[in-house]
Amino acid sequence: MISLPLFRITIAVETSPGASVIRSFNLCLIGFGTVGRSLIGLLQRKRRDLRERYEIDFRCTGVATRRLGWLVAPHGFTPEKLINGDYSEASRAADLIDWLRANKANVLFEASSLNAETGEPAITHIRAALEAGAHAISANKGPVVYAHRQLSELAKARGVRFFHESAMMDGAPVFSLFRETLPAIEIRGFRGVLNSTTNVILECMDSGMSFDDAVREAQRLGVAETDPSNDIDGIDAAVKVVGLVNVLMGGDLKLDDVPRQGIRELTAAQLRAAHESGAKWKLIGRAKRESGSRISAYVRPERLTPEDPMYSVSGTSLSVGFETDIFRELIISERDPGPEATAYGMLSDFINAVRSS
Repeated sequence: MISLPLFRITIAVETSPGASVIRSFNLCLIGFGTVGRSLIGLLQRKRRDLRERYEIDFRCTGVATRRLGWLVAPHGFTPEKLINGDYSEASRAADLIDWLRANKANVLFEASSLNAETGEPAITHIRAALEAGAHAISANKGPVVYAHRQLSELAKARGVRFFHESAMMDGAPVFSLFRETLPAIEIRGFRGVLNSTTNVILECMDSGMSFDDAVREAQRLGVAETDPSNDIDGIDAAVKVVGLVNVLMGGDLKLDDVPRQGIRELTAAQLRAAHESGAKWKLIGRAKRESGSRISAYVRPERLTPEDPMYSVSGTSLSVGFETDIFRELIISERDPGPEATAYGMLSDFINAVRSS
């Protein structure tokens, strides 16, 4: 637990006689890869809309990565320079706490790499921001899986928000859909194609490639990591299942509570037989509320027929269908999202966080 000295965070307010009040927020980012750069570009592109529709403005005052360290620009980075990797406007902070204080953060965007085993150090980053009185927006699944309840309670106590729309299905509105627009609904279960890498690999295998060749093709396309084990072995899908269960169904699952079977054991004969019958194999994550408060969940390959809505989820697309007390299956799908889709989820969380505070 971090013991964070209290310090005052101010929000600049721009006014002129007869004009709307524009609130300007200091934004800081941890993790500044493709998604972080897409977020800065999207914020800049939407700046006029943010000002005119939501009376919101911003400046990016902090960026941090393992390679760059803790960079601060108290008066704001020039967006074009930041996107192009020009950090000449920055000074350096000593550590996380010094960085948050120096950049006077109002909003933290957490987009560092996932640690599927512990969720750290992203949890520590978010906890420190909330303690400092800043909203925390996460594209990292780790804090959602391992500390959602604690971080949400801390955010409430500090009068700020912890949102994480981009942590599960890029920018598709999954968490906010139920939080904002479907009050009093009961989620009884869900199923979904939650991992795009396995989707691409299985499609390559369905076209006649070996498993190893399909993995190499997914890596060539930039879909699979150098070590694709988290995807192939069902870990990434299981992480998402845990996040959805704990946030939307009030569960308390751990990663080890979700039995998982990846796609390594699928044989060419199984794929060929499915292809000949018009079926497809997909890696499916499922959860269902059993008797009382018990929730069962698993991840494993399933053979789907053309009548199944998940059958047509192809390429890097994702889809999840929720069983509720009202809707037999409410399906949320996204087709071949790119980094800007993930960035949009963070942008929407930012707007919703500051509007509700």
